[in-house]
Amino acid sequence: MNTLAASPPDSPEMPAAPRAAHRPQLDAKPSAITLITFVGLLAAGLLFTAWSLVGDVAASGAPVTTWVPYILLGVALLIALGFEFVNGFHDTANAVATVIYTHSLPPNFAVVWSGFFNFLGVLVSSGAVAFGIIALLPVELILQVGSGAGFAMVFALLIAAIIWNLGTWWLGLPASSSHTLIGSIIGVGVANALMHGRDGTSGVDWAQATKVGYSLLLSPLVGFGCAALLLLALRAFVKNRALYEEPKGSTPPPWWIRGLLILTCTGVSFAHGSNDGQKGMGLIMLILVGTVPMAYALNRAMPANETVKFVAVAEMTQNALNRKAPTALPALEPAAARDTLSTYVRTREFNDRVVPALAVTAGSIGQQVRQHGSLAAVPAEAVANVRNDMYLASEAIRHLDKSGAAKFDDETKLRVDTFRQELDSATRFIPLWVKIAVAIALGLGTMIGWKRIVVTVGEKIGKTHLSYAQGASAELVAMCTIGAADMYGLPVSTTHVLSSGVAGTMTASGSGLQMSTLRNLALAWVLTLPVAMLLSGSLYWLFTRLF
Repeated sequence: MNTLAASPPDSPEMPAAPRAAHRPQLDAKPSAITLITFVGLLAAGLLFTAWSLVGDVAASGAPVTTWVPYILLGVALLIALGFEFVNGFHDTANAVATVIYTHSLPPNFAVVWSGFFNFLGVLVSSGAVAFGIIALLPVELILQVGSGAGFAMVFALLIAAIIWNLGTWWLGLPASSSHTLIGSIIGVGVANALMHGRDGTSGVDWAQATKVGYSLLLSPLVGFGCAALLLLALRAFVKNRALYEEPKGSTPPPWWIRGLLILTCTGVSFAHGSNDGQKGMGLIMLILVGTVPMAYALNRAMPANETVKFVAVAEMTQNALNRKAPTALPALEPAAARDTLSTYVRTREFNDRVVPALAVTAGSIGQQVRQHGSLAAVPAEAVANVRNDMYLASEAIRHLDKSGAAKFDDETKLRVDTFRQELDSATRFIPLWVKIAVAIALGLGTMIGWKRIVVTVGEKIGKTHLSYAQGASAELVAMCTIGAADMYGLPVSTTHVLSSGVAGTMTASGSGLQMSTLRNLALAWVLTLPVAMLLSGSLYWLFTRLF
């Protein structure tokens, strides 16, 4: 791995690297105006985040008895935004490498352009990926996220992900930030289970992890195969020889292929922001729920008419579930019902008490919301319990729906699914200021430290200079793959899709691949998961001793 990082592009070890005449000028310094704008936006983002946070806490009426949680909150938010910043400069090469190496855009302009569309992608994201990531975390840590163990979990997985991302960036390796974060989450889950005397495999939602793992495994295969096929299709239907040859000096490509390359760069940047930005959002919401639940545990913006609907749906769901529950079982108290659901969500072991427990919890949730009149009026001492009940009920319904163990009829299933939608609207929300803060961190991150990985993607995957058609094929496939994954709430690796797409086009064109680079990329891909798991698990153990 060190050989790859240390070898200069035109060294004898890499004889097939692009000639100096074709190599883009990557060393141009940004202007003073650019630096001032960058620092100004960074400062504005941090001030806006602090101002929004203080305003939300003041509006919630949460009592301030000690400043310790708020200090931890500030540190956790800085680390979470730092993760997104590192994610930005680690992954920006995936969007800009092709437009830079085909001379479609100047390097500094390309990274600013990419940063802007990363920013927009975060702002319009749905949030599905954010909460899909959270579903991987151990249920007991989510329920006590404001405790010392909860802070240890958040700090451990974020710091582990940042360490590995910085390490692979320093070596110029296009490793996956998504892959890293998921490995960190699994490491915390396994460590938490082992520390409580359970089998390490019980600390992770392996069904969800497998679903995410498939998306991470298949996306580079899709990138490689589809980019190769697209290049072959272009060769068959578009006979312009200039598209399949290396650029002549620093001459830009023909206007239409240049437009396509800029369009795909824009699309990949936008899709990357929309997909990767959500991971930071989900973790920030977890931090906010744990430290200032009065402001963020429940959706205080839910209007009164929606609250009435919520209560009605909860009552109808309770009645429907009671009709399906075994009559011989004794009635459950809300605390016992909560324990039953918590055990089921953690173990996925269905028994006769799960459906009655879900009915009791649904009734309890509806009763508490009706008693207070709205989610915003739930008192501080009850907020955490109400949200935990909502989370457990939603996760229990998700697992029951997936397994089919409860064997609900169509009417009951409709009631239960509608109730879950109401629960998710009450708990799975992302304030606008969180999106803006993450968007600024990710967008500004794309403008820093991009050169190392751009050189790897542009020069060290294939044995020849990237042609116009190769760049367009790889970027178009990456844009479509990431966009489709975002629609289905799946975290995919922009890095894996784009770098494998470039490799696919090099293979299809017959120009060959630099096997030393591919070995290093494969090694990074293989090591990311276990190293991230080991780092986060070790840090979690350490932090639980400190907090």
